[in-house]
Amino acid sequence: MNPAPDPAQVANLVTALAFFLGMAFGSVAQATRFCTMGAITDVMTYGNTDRLRALLMAIATAIVVTQFLIAFEVLDLSSSIYTVPRLLWASCLFGGLVFGGGMVLASGCTSKALIRAGSGNLKAVAVLLIAGFVGQMTLRGLLAGPRVNLLDALSMPLSVHQDLPSWIGSFIAISPRTIRMILGASIPAALLLWIARDRSFVRSRDFLGAIVIGLVVCGGWYVTARIGFIAEHPDNLEPAWVATNSHRPESLSFIAPLAFGMELLSLWSDANTRLTFGVAAAIGVLVGAFLSAWRRHDLRWETFPSVEDTANHFVGAAMMGFGGVTALGCTIGEGISGLSTLAANSMLAVAGIVAGAVLAVRYQMWRLDREIESP
Repeated sequence: MNPAPDPAQVANLVTALAFFLGMAFGSVAQATRFCTMGAITDVMTYGNTDRLRALLMAIATAIVVTQFLIAFEVLDLSSSIYTVPRLLWASCLFGGLVFGGGMVLASGCTSKALIRAGSGNLKAVAVLLIAGFVGQMTLRGLLAGPRVNLLDALSMPLSVHQDLPSWIGSFIAISPRTIRMILGASIPAALLLWIARDRSFVRSRDFLGAIVIGLVVCGGWYVTARIGFIAEHPDNLEPAWVATNSHRPESLSFIAPLAFGMELLSLWSDANTRLTFGVAAAIGVLVGAFLSAWRRHDLRWETFPSVEDTANHFVGAAMMGFGGVTALGCTIGEGISGLSTLAANSMLAVAGIVAGAVLAVRYQMWRLDREIESP
């Protein structure tokens, strides 16, 4: 009989692997300018779809690999926060809307802020601190009550898990595994058909970088759901996913880890506060972005040029802190990690994020037109 794994050793392995996954994400995203807000603004402002294609390629990669790993029982993500049988439609839509508007005001989402901070951008450092603080308030502080009582209270309990294969399987006489394989292949294939229409993009490094980012998200699922899973934790003889803040399988997401990272720094001597997968991955993104920027000679100090720019970033950061926690994730947490599970909550959150970003960009364009027209 194999000896029971030591939870402390497993936790150390999980956080170490999270750090290296974060490094891979940070270095690739910095080198390829991977950014959800940038994808939206490029399309709206210039009609350029390169970064949108990169985003969709990362999503397609994450979906196909994750769904087939689940179908062949390599992964079990039924306990993740994304697939629980509860539709948080109000929280995901409203939180996503607030987050999307905030990321435009703050010049990028939390993952982009981590990448910019690693490249020497002091504005991004301020964004991260404010987003993390407001995220703490939304998780367990002043804003937690309104979030739970006003938004989460509007959720709908479901009889099955909310991921599309499970939900569709409850209506038709086809096994969820077969449905999962069909959806896991057809959805990425449809995305790839549109992506491949731009041959120059397919031949670019951005295409390969997007695939790497999608695989990094899948790696996060494998690390927490497979390597970090203990069937019988010695403390309570119950299943446990060690070194995750949700105590469930996790992959990359950067709003809640910012909040937990600030808590770790402020309560460092507390034995109950420990380094987790999400916090280690966020640190890895900073390091990976720094190394990539240093290698590419992209390191440069940048700060706020005006009071208005400062106010926009502060307000945007606060909106991201509240919206990201409320929507259960950011553009990476819901937009790639969540969508890779084909969860309905994630689809609602992404719809909210895109809508919020579009509204914010249109508002900025309207203000710019007004300034140009004014004498």
